[in-house]
Amino acid sequence: MFKPFANDTDVLNIAGDAVSIENGMKRLTISGDLTIARDKAGLANALALHKALGAIVEALQSDASLPAKLPDEPNAPSGTADNPFI
Repeated sequence: MFKPFANDTDVLNIAGDAVSIENGMKRLTISGDLTIARDKAGLANALALHKALGAIVEALQSDASLPAKLPDEPNAPSGTADNPFI
């Protein structure tokens, strides 16, 4: 069972690997393309996507300490380093 924001390793694939949801403790990444046809396979894909998004919304809504906005990722280290190849 996919638990949003539970770890930095899980990946949920929908319709094979048409859409993937990469888990993270602070952020999730949703990528891919999903065509939902008006057939039973399309319904199954839509339900899988609906279930995943519902779990994400539920996880966010149940977090009492949810910040207004996460800070951006840390900046790259500043400064210089000697090039060991010269």
